[in-house]
Amino acid sequence: MIDEAKIGKTIKSLRKSRDLTLEVFAKITGYTKGYLSKVENSEKAPPVATLIVISKALGVPISKILGEDSQPHSCVIVRKKDRQIMGKSEVGFGYSYETLAHTYPHKKMEPTILTIPAGSKESAVFQHEGEEMMLVLKGAMRFFYGKKEYTLETGDCVYFDSNIPHYGLPADNKDVECVMVIYVP
Repeated sequence: MIDEAKIGKTIKSLRKSRDLTLEVFAKITGYTKGYLSKVENSEKAPPVATLIVISKALGVPISKILGEDSQPHSCVIVRKKDRQIMGKSEVGFGYSYETLAHTYPHKKMEPTILTIPAGSKESAVFQHEGEEMMLVLKGAMRFFYGKKEYTLETGDCVYFDSNIPHYGLPADNKDVECVMVIYVP
């Protein structure tokens, strides 16, 4: 399991080492000072898309924020037992993420397994530079994209421009599990 308190401390340390005030950091990332302060103090568990924006603003790979080994690799295997969990149902908006390639440094994509818990009735709305893909592994998801709503069943895949506001909720009272890949240029 990824230590969320350590993530916040790492972000704060990296920001300060670059002589960035919280105000300047907020302008660079597009997030509010209050939100970034909560992330740095581990009061908010940011989603993967937010960590990608933060890592880009700091000029480091997301693996550095997650405290992972950055030895050069051209191929890595992450065993199921070695996945790390980011976010918990009881924190933030309820999503949780399992890392799928956390040991690969300087990734261009961030693959995870996203779980949206049963009973979720609302979600943060995500919007970030790049592209995203989600493949539903289990359950059915109501996927909101801009002003449209789609129902995705097990086995369905959606690939989209992540600059458009988007989020997902369970279509029924069951957990939704997806492979999610985020690419931020």
